[in-house]
Amino acid sequence: MAEIRPFRCIRPAEEAASKVAALPYDVYSRQEAKKEVEKNPMSFLAVDRAETQFSDDVDLHEPKVYEKAREILEKWQEEGILYEDPAECYYLYELTMNGRSQAGIVACASVDDYVNGVIKKHENTREDKEQDRICHVDVTGAHTGPIFLAYRSDQELNQIVDEVRSQETLYDFTAEDGVRHRVWKVDDEKAGKTGADTEAGTGTEQAGEVREDNRTSRIYKRFKAMEAIYIADGHHRAASAVKVGLKRRDERSGCTGQEPFNFFLSVLFPDDQLLIMPYNRVVKDLNGWSAEAFLEKVKDRFIVKECVKAERNGANLVGDRGTGDKKNESACQPKERHHMGMYLKGQWYELKVKHESIVKDPVKGLDVSILQDILLEPVLGIQDPRTDERIQFVGGIRGLSELERLVDEGKGAVAFAMYPTSVQELFSVADAGLLMPPKSTWFEPKLRSGLFIHKL
Repeated sequence: MAEIRPFRCIRPAEEAASKVAALPYDVYSRQEAKKEVEKNPMSFLAVDRAETQFSDDVDLHEPKVYEKAREILEKWQEEGILYEDPAECYYLYELTMNGRSQAGIVACASVDDYVNGVIKKHENTREDKEQDRICHVDVTGAHTGPIFLAYRSDQELNQIVDEVRSQETLYDFTAEDGVRHRVWKVDDEKAGKTGADTEAGTGTEQAGEVREDNRTSRIYKRFKAMEAIYIADGHHRAASAVKVGLKRRDERSGCTGQEPFNFFLSVLFPDDQLLIMPYNRVVKDLNGWSAEAFLEKVKDRFIVKECVKAERNGANLVGDRGTGDKKNESACQPKERHHMGMYLKGQWYELKVKHESIVKDPVKGLDVSILQDILLEPVLGIQDPRTDERIQFVGGIRGLSELERLVDEGKGAVAFAMYPTSVQELFSVADAGLLMPPKSTWFEPKLRSGLFIHKL
C-alpha cells in the first residue's frame, strides 16, 4: 500500500517558470552547467549546481557550495521568483515531445515505502553520488529535483488526470529543446475540505478518515490501493532524500512520521505513457583484436548481416540532441528485442542474438546483459561496466550519428546500438528484487527541476 501525499509546493511565479525550469543536475558537466547559468542566471541549475557561482578551482563538494544553493533558494523566494502555495495539494505535470505526451501526478512519496520495498528500485547507487545530493538536500532543507516514479496504469487515476487537463494551466511553455511543459493544480470539484485537511494532509486527521470524496482523496486512495510503485529514473536522488529523512528522524525525538522530511518529491506516471529509449555502448579499443578477427568473434555469437546504408536527411534517426552530422548514416536502429546494431570501421551491422543465448531470467535475459555476457566481457575484456573506463554509455536521444562520430573520431573502436529495455522488463526485474546492469534505461523527456520544490 503506497502512501502518496499532496504537499505545500514552492514553485515559480508564472512569468518566471520557463526561465527557472532546468534539466536535471546530472545531465550536465560542470562546464556545461556553468555556461547554462551564464546564459540564463534564473536557471535552476544555479541552485542544483551551485558550484556555477564559484571559480573552477573551488571543489564542488565544499560546504560553501551547498550554503550558496540554500542562499539562492531563499533569495529567490524573497524576490518573488519562487513562492509557496498556501495549501497542500497535488499537481499534474504534462510533458510533450515529438507529438507524444505523458502526464504525471506531482506528489510526495513515503520514505518508509522506500525502506520497506513498496517503492521498488532496479539500479544500484554509488555512495559518492549519493553523498553530494545528501548534502544538497540537508543544507537547502528542500527536495529540488523530483524523482521519476511509475505505476501500473489505473483507470480512475486516468479519469482524474483527464478531468484536470480540461482546466486552466498554471504553466504552459515550450523549452529550447522543443519539449512542451504544462502544469495544473489539482482543484477539488466538491466543496469542503481541501488536500491539506483530508486523510492525506498534515496529520491533523487520522489516516483513513475521508471527509469528502474529492479529487485529492480519490488520488490518495487509488495510490493507497497499489502494492508497488517503481523508480523509473532518479535512483540517487531517491536514496539521498531517504537518507536525509532517516537522519532527521534520528536527530529528533517524538517524531510522528507525518513530518515533511518523511516524504520526498516525486512525479508519478502510468506505465503505458512512458518512453524508454536505448542506452547505447561505445568501447574504446578491441582488446588487442584486429577488426577482422573481432568481427569473426562476433559472428560466432550472433547472426550478423551488413546494414544497407541510407542517405540522411540532416536529422538524427532518434531524438534531437545529437550532433546533426549530415554524413551517411546506416538505417540500423534495432527494431525488436534481441537485435542490436554494431558500428565498426565505418560499417553498420545488424546483430541478432542466437537462440541458445536467450534466457528467461529477468536480468540475464535483457539485451544489455546478453551483450555484456557473450561479447563485452569474454571478447573485449569489459569485466565490470560500472568501473571500466574503456566503455562509454550514450543516451539514445543522441541518435546513431553520435555513435558514428565517436568511432570515426577515434574515441571508440566499436559502438553498439541497443533496442530499448521495456517498462514491463523494468517492472519484472524490480518485482523479483533484482537489479539491472548499469545504464539499462534512458527515459525521455527529462523532468525539469525548479517547477516543484518540497520543503523539509
